[in-house]
Amino acid sequence: MTAQTPDERVFLFLQGPHGPFFHQLARALRAAGGTCWRVGFNAGDAVFWPDRASYIPFRDAPEAWPDRFDALCAQKGVTDLVLYGDIRPIHASAVAAARARGLRVHVFEEGYMRPYWVTYERGGSNGNSRLMRLGVEDMRQMLALSDMDAPLPPAVWGDMRQHVFYGALYHGFVMCANRRYRQFRPHREIGVAREFQLYLLRLLTMPVTAARRALASRRIRRGGFPYHVALLQLAHDSSFQAHSPFASMTEFLEVVMRGFAEGAPRYHHLVFKAHPLEDGRSPLRRDIARLARTHGLEGRVHFVRGGKLARLLADTRSAVTVNSTAGQQVLYRGIPLKTFGAAVYDKPEFVSTQPLAEFFAGASRPDRRAYQDYRRFLLETSQVAGGFYSAAGRRQLMRQVVDMMLDDKDPYDALRHGTAAPRQQLRAVP
Repeated sequence: MTAQTPDERVFLFLQGPHGPFFHQLARALRAAGGTCWRVGFNAGDAVFWPDRASYIPFRDAPEAWPDRFDALCAQKGVTDLVLYGDIRPIHASAVAAARARGLRVHVFEEGYMRPYWVTYERGGSNGNSRLMRLGVEDMRQMLALSDMDAPLPPAVWGDMRQHVFYGALYHGFVMCANRRYRQFRPHREIGVAREFQLYLLRLLTMPVTAARRALASRRIRRGGFPYHVALLQLAHDSSFQAHSPFASMTEFLEVVMRGFAEGAPRYHHLVFKAHPLEDGRSPLRRDIARLARTHGLEGRVHFVRGGKLARLLADTRSAVTVNSTAGQQVLYRGIPLKTFGAAVYDKPEFVSTQPLAEFFAGASRPDRRAYQDYRRFLLETSQVAGGFYSAAGRRQLMRQVVDMMLDDKDPYDALRHGTAAPRQQLRAVP
């Protein structure tokens, strides 16, 4: 694409993370000279974009969206598409059309090394990321142009409550104020009312969940047994749905239980760690108990809902996951890891290729030096310090990402050409 000055750029925003991040990002891009528009698909989108003059409501049936997107691109002279995640149907069709038009596609996602960074890429993320086509040796060659040390994470980072709050607020508006968007269809299977109920229930029951988690973690710490960790994901998460071989989380539970029963020593235990945002829509605890009985593992299987992963990883022998970004924390500690789905960190140098039963019997250790090079590569390219949900996290993110979006080169090419900007050192954020 031909280089353009900021005042020649026209950014079209689609759906973003819950909260004010996209609106604040557009304000910063306008300050640089760009023009910004936002398409809203429901009342939740509208409430977090207070600039009515640049807001474009889409109230038609989803089938009309591809033609409307093409018309908007032509009418507004769009040069750049901005969105959060590239899998939901309205985004996937827009990305395909934008590529055909030669537009820049800016994709935001939760950080591959969350929660201290967010992901910013061009063209696609997760299984659609350029990282899927880059080997460790490719990364090492590009890193030769940089002599910076990878930044360390802060000791404190707290935006989980803000994340849940904005999610509840967003779905509350969709549930109660969506009469002007009657043809809106959520990209998840459950209805908006149920989604709002789950977010609200999670907010109200956080203290009870924390107490139960503490008891479960205490039993594991004081058990004195070797254990392995299975990192669970949200069944409705785009990475799980689009880039894994499983149709449900129950299928993954079954595969892990069977492999553990066949391969792990009889005195080893298995710990299932739920995603921090798990809200109870999937009967994980019940399914785990049932499968433990089926495979003769009663008394050797544990379930921990949410919470910090670091304590569990301190003593684990190995970990398995579909393609959770938490796998990065496993590899950072040099712990053997087995994956089942497409993941940006699925490189043969540090992710096990052993059959599952053999893995549980005696996992091969990862090449930690290769992983350190991979991690440094991500922190100098697509991982940006900050967060979407807390005010301090957004401020820190904005300092870096606006320049990255205005750069003609994507983060990976910028490193290859030696033009990547120095990365910020992370600070503790209250």
